[in-house]
Amino acid sequence: MPSSRGPGYRAAGPRAPGTREDSAPEDVISATKDGTAIRAATPRPAPDNVLSFPEPKAKRRQRILLATIGILAVLTAGILAIAVYSPVLAVRTVTVEGTKLLTADQIRTALAPLEGKPLPQISDGDVTALLQPLVQVKSVSTQARPPSTLQVRVTERVPVALVKQGEVHQLVDEDGVKLSDTADPAAIPLPVIDGGNGTLPKDLFQAITGVLGALPADVLGRLSSASAKSVDAVELKLVDGQTIVWGNAGEKELKARVLEALLKAPADPKNPVRVYDVSAPRHPVTR
Repeated sequence: MPSSRGPGYRAAGPRAPGTREDSAPEDVISATKDGTAIRAATPRPAPDNVLSFPEPKAKRRQRILLATIGILAVLTAGILAIAVYSPVLAVRTVTVEGTKLLTADQIRTALAPLEGKPLPQISDGDVTALLQPLVQVKSVSTQARPPSTLQVRVTERVPVALVKQGEVHQLVDEDGVKLSDTADPAAIPLPVIDGGNGTLPKDLFQAITGVLGALPADVLGRLSSASAKSVDAVELKLVDGQTIVWGNAGEKELKARVLEALLKAPADPKNPVRVYDVSAPRHPVTR
């Protein structure tokens, strides 16, 4: 009896072992409307003999290490954010060290805007800006003392002379910065620079204060006055009337050491020294 199947049909029957048909999947046959047969291969299963290799230990360790670093970075960023913005570290106490011309209360009052601000957000620049109106402050450093204390270390300008302007005596440092006025100059053991009723020329003033700034404190305390006819002719007066011929501002550290040694030398009652000339410090003269 003729088959009613389309062209290409093959009846299923026993397959010989080892043939291609025995190892490959059957094709799926479908027919179109015009009777044309279409053969479509079914997906073949993956072979059973594919080998899988374990991940190398070095690569696994590297992956674990990178993951750990990432976690630590996230935790560190979180901790820093908490520290920077946490109100727990807000400033509540300000301690002050190094003040002589100023009082600790003056410093704390100037730094009042920092109260309540987290310690990690405060820099030396912030403190310096707030203390700038206090001319006595030369420099400042800070240290945070958690949880709420800001320690401020002040370096003040060192007064080296009293500048007499008419009846007013002004305390100044070696840069000529006016630190304060005083109504009792005799109570301050510093030399007086007499500016007369006018203003001392800037070059002469700087020449004098530069010399005074180089002197040891014990020598400075023995001076009564300082003057200069020119920048090359600075003279100092001791409280007992002796004169110090200093000369110009050159080699001022050496001149200061030589003068200190001369003042410590035993005095000769018969021939008291009236003039110490250190203008040539390697060949000083006394007379």
